[in-house]
Amino acid sequence: MQPLVNGFRQLASTVQSERSALYLSRWIFLRVLGVIYLIAFISLWTQIDGLIGHNGILPVADYLKAVSERLGPERCWWVPTFCWFNASDGFLHLQCAAGVALSLLLIAGVAPVLDLLFLWAIYLSLSTVCRDFLSFQWDILLLESGFLAIFLAPRQWLPKLSRETMPSVTVLWLCRWLLFRLMFMSGAVKLLSRDPAWWNLTALAVHYETQPLPTWIGWYAHQLPLWIQRTCCALMFITELAAPFLIFCGRRARQIACGAFVLFMLLISLTGNYCFFNLLTVAVCLLLLDDAFLLRLLPSSAAAFVNRRLPPPVASGSQPKEASRPEEVPRPVQGRSQTMNLTPAPPEEGRRPADAPVEFPLWDGSGVGSRKGLRAIGVAALAAIVLALSGLETVARLFRVENLPRPALQLLGLASPLRTVNSYGLFAVMTTTRPEIIVEGSNDGVTWLPYEFKWKPGEVKRRPAFVAPHQPRLDWQMWFAALGDYRREPWFMNFLVRLLQGSPEVLALLQTNPFPDPPPRSVRAVLYEYRFTDVATRRASGEWWRRERKGLYCPEISLRQN
Repeated sequence: MQPLVNGFRQLASTVQSERSALYLSRWIFLRVLGVIYLIAFISLWTQIDGLIGHNGILPVADYLKAVSERLGPERCWWVPTFCWFNASDGFLHLQCAAGVALSLLLIAGVAPVLDLLFLWAIYLSLSTVCRDFLSFQWDILLLESGFLAIFLAPRQWLPKLSRETMPSVTVLWLCRWLLFRLMFMSGAVKLLSRDPAWWNLTALAVHYETQPLPTWIGWYAHQLPLWIQRTCCALMFITELAAPFLIFCGRRARQIACGAFVLFMLLISLTGNYCFFNLLTVAVCLLLLDDAFLLRLLPSSAAAFVNRRLPPPVASGSQPKEASRPEEVPRPVQGRSQTMNLTPAPPEEGRRPADAPVEFPLWDGSGVGSRKGLRAIGVAALAAIVLALSGLETVARLFRVENLPRPALQLLGLASPLRTVNSYGLFAVMTTTRPEIIVEGSNDGVTWLPYEFKWKPGEVKRRPAFVAPHQPRLDWQMWFAALGDYRREPWFMNFLVRLLQGSPEVLALLQTNPFPDPPPRSVRAVLYEYRFTDVATRRASGEWWRRERKGLYCPEISLRQN
């Protein structure tokens, strides 16, 4: 029994040292998360009328009416949104405005738990009704990380860094488990797809020009020799498949993993526009670092200033201890009748006796019989639910979904509307060509004029630009539409109809409108194949792209004339 007891003591020591060393990490993480929420809401606010407003592409009122007729009383669970109370354009703006205000409060550190709770609820509300336009991996990643942050945040109304409640180590490890799933699954799905481009390491030779919204740096990356592209692809697999396991090792290993992930995200952000995905991933990576490491990154004067404001366990400047020092766990109240009292004694009262009961703090080291103990039970329940659902999601993605037991599939289906426990993995199959849709309008059926989008490729001489962390939702959806059939994209036909109607809200999403007044009599969509030019061609012509017409994506349509 003694080895088992010693193991429990080491586990408890790890929990305690982790908790006392992550005040600054949590402080930075929550404020970066507030910035990301702010970006997300402002970005969506500028587009929401054209996307789901009354005169938008997918009007929310029409959608909710159809859902209500189909689902009846169950509609609120399967389609969780505040828009059930009011589906007007004004209420959509109110939700975005509330999201912006709450994001600013979170950045300021005012009532962080309530801020995070309402931010998660509002973003879920808007994600649900935006449907195709808010179904990206970073949207669900923001919902999942934002949900976990509710339980990680300090519970005070106006928390000061020196007086913040201790971070929950259980929730901390749930966040790290999220980061592991995000990174590992991104690599695993590439190999499981059996795509030759990934297996022979040539995927990056086409990735930069076929990704949704490349940058001009991506153009230069595309020109690199094949051996460099293959080397980079191999390093990417090491980062996605090997480095995630360092998360579960010691603090030095976690620092290495964090460095690898941050560098990886930086390179991605330089070559392609992926909204706030890179920043959000980096934010979660911060939870791999302890306060002592972060203080070493600061100039000495700044480190001293921050150090004075940290709680005593870290402000003392002591190095976080590893799990091999069980005697440093704070001593609990003595006596068998109080073996469940996990309240830590003041540091000056001495070290933990060898025969003292083992403690397992889940929220902040308080007893089961107290209010804080109930929080510990709640966090334990949260961990069990998240681990169960995320485990099922991971198994479902790694293996065939139909191989899961029926109860497991039902459980995943029941939780899916909340979009809070998800599976991850981008670019499982590499697209090797770049089909691009050019929408055109005409008044006579002979002369066709193109609509230019703000960010997606169109005019071949326009340089690929940086737009992240803003996400032009329509431009992104056009990339997905080009890979499929317009008959399977109901939003696309609605988009064309809005152009025929001259909807100001939808036209505001575009760069140019060749038919300001009146709208065109007909519109159509032409499919081109785009490729990056080489260095010589760009120097001679100034063109970043070359394109070849492939045919019609959608035939000519017009409104009925009464």
